[in-house]
Formats: sequence, structure tokens, C-alpha cells
Amino acid sequence: MEKYNVIRRIPSFDTDMSATLRPASFLNYAQEAANIHADYIGVGYDNMHITRKAWVLARMHVIFHKLPKWRENINVQSWHKGASGFQFLRDFVVYDKEGSEKLISATTSWLVIDIDTRRLSKYPELANDEEKSIKEDVIAEAAPKIMMPKEAVPALVAKHLANYSDLDMNGHVNNVKYTEWAMNVIELEVTNNKPLKELIINFNNEVKAGDEVELYRYCEEGEDGSLVYYIEGKVNDKSSFVEKLVF
Repeated sequence: MEKYNVIRRIPSFDTDMSATLRPASFLNYAQEAANIHADYIGVGYDNMHITRKAWVLARMHVIFHKLPKWRENINVQSWHKGASGFQFLRDFVVYDKEGSEKLISATTSWLVIDIDTRRLSKYPELANDEEKSIKEDVIAEAAPKIMMPKEAVPALVAKHLANYSDLDMNGHVNNVKYTEWAMNVIELEVTNNKPLKELIINFNNEVKAGDEVELYRYCEEGEDGSLVYYIEGKVNDKSSFVEKLVF
């Protein structure tokens, strides 16, 4: 089984004010890599749709070793690692064009749902097919479950109405949008001056068109002096996502 492997050139519209790749832009690259490679191994959108099933991203853990700059060429790789219970694991890695420097490492956990009932669905055709998986870890542990720290008193910092530009072909908010919202509610002096080192996100409940998402923020200092932000989005007091970002 082959990995997904492609060389990409960083366009200007995927960078921030410092001409550096935006974290959410990498998430778009990862999403597209997952889609293409799923097609390659026979479990892509069209094949899944025949049986009224769909992939849903549940958790993601990304480590940013060094974010590339505008006009740099990068090598994006991805592969399916197999199943763990209801979760299907997929890893990603980004190198510089020469393949000598690792820029980004990521691991993800996916679920299969029934499109009509929105309930979890088993997928033994893939879970039991070891030939379609590559047992290679970019990050050894699966993306963890995260919550707001118990001692946290998060502040309501913004509200966002889910609209046209947030939605994907499945009719709900695309997973990349949550990280865009999270980055937007962190102070500019942080996002402009401190590189993002790591993010972990849990997708708890889907957000649909017209939903108003309340965004809560809490920040604490890490033992190494880093700034650790927790962003949680809620709809009608029900958690839609929780994201941890380390600067």
C-alpha cells in the first residue's frame, strides 16, 4: 500500500501577515490528502455514499516543528494506519521539498456515520483489511480527548453565526473552520509574534447553517513558559468543539 505523497508550493492566500503558512491552511492540505488517499484505497466519498456512510473527523493532534513560508515547496504525506474500536487512524507528515527537514507532524482519528440517522456506523470492510493500512506512527499516541481545565473560568469572547463560507458538501461546518475561529479570538500580539507549536482539537457535535456558536477562551502559562489557550465553541450551551493551542 502506497502513501499519499505530493509536492505543494505555498501560495500567498495560505499565509498570514508574516508570509508564513497559516495553521488552518495546513488543515486544508490534510483534509484534501485524506480525501484523495481514501479514494485511492477504495473508501472515498463516492464509495461511502453508495452505502449511505460518511467520514467524520473526531480528533486531531498537530505538532508544528517549523512552519514554511510563502513560495516554499513542501512534501505532504499521509496514510491510513488501521482501526481502534470505532476510530480509524490516519497520520500526516510534512517535509521540506528535499525531505531532509520535518516541518509538521499530525495524527487524526475518524469515525464513520450513517448519513440518514447521523449515528455511528461500523465499517468492517476497512477495519479488517490490514493490506490497506501502514503501521507507521508520526505521533505515537492517538489524538487525545481534551476538555477545559477544571479550574478554568473561560470568558465569552465572540459569537459566530455559521453561514455560507463555513459549510461543506455535507451541510455542516467544515472542520477547518473551527481552528480559524479559534485563531481569530486569540490576541493578535500572540498570533503575530509567537509561533504556534501544537494544536489538539476534539469535534464534539456538528454545527449547521444558522447555528450561533459562542466562543469561550481560557489561557494559562505552561511550565516551559509557553502560552496555552483553550477555545471552546458551544451551541445552545452544548459543546461543539474544544481546541488546545500552544504558542
